[in-house]
Amino acid sequence: MVRGQDQHVLIVDDDRRIRQLLASYLSQNYYRVTQAGNAGEARKAMAGLSFDAVVLDVMMPGESGVSFAKTLREEGSVVPVLMLSALGEAQDRISGLAAGSDDYLVKPFAPEELLLRLHNLLKRNQATAPSVKSVRFGDCVFGMESGELTQRGERIHLTGREKDILRILAAARGQPVARNLLQPQGADEAARAIDVQVTRLRQKIEDDPAAPLHLQTIRGLGYCLYAEPVE
Repeated sequence: MVRGQDQHVLIVDDDRRIRQLLASYLSQNYYRVTQAGNAGEARKAMAGLSFDAVVLDVMMPGESGVSFAKTLREEGSVVPVLMLSALGEAQDRISGLAAGSDDYLVKPFAPEELLLRLHNLLKRNQATAPSVKSVRFGDCVFGMESGELTQRGERIHLTGREKDILRILAAARGQPVARNLLQPQGADEAARAIDVQVTRLRQKIEDDPAAPLHLQTIRGLGYCLYAEPVE
């Protein structure tokens, strides 16, 4: 039997009993587990924590699992998604996969099959997405963990908020990030405040802040940092 290696999994299901059963089974097999009862709770969890995979129910009140998966991909998230559903028709599976899920498991299922599919999904993701410690954009290098920014070898001072924003943008490098995802967890920060923070960042990293090359605005989507991993 394959087992987890302390990977962190988010379980999203409106059925509390199913959530707890899945959480118990995954915990017994060495996964760390966080539970969410709907898409809104899942977003709050993902704003403050990093997950290795999401186990996502399709049929939930309010925002469905298909809609939530689609939004995750539109926002640039690459977290692996294993979708669960009682809907087993071909078109249902196609809809789930088209929304951005990486695998689709029809209920009822054997717990061992869930474990195996999750293991294989994580294994594929680790093979294609190596950990990035630093990114480079222009003359700047940013350390993802340290939050240190250097430009032409000179250290550039960043505030705590600027480091947080740059980390999020660097993690999604090349993909637009919505303004609301740049807010601190639980904060009611206006979009204008995010714009001000981004403007200040541009003044530190761009040769011409009025015509940015690296940290660009993507109309209707948010902001995008064009950066490359440092090998």
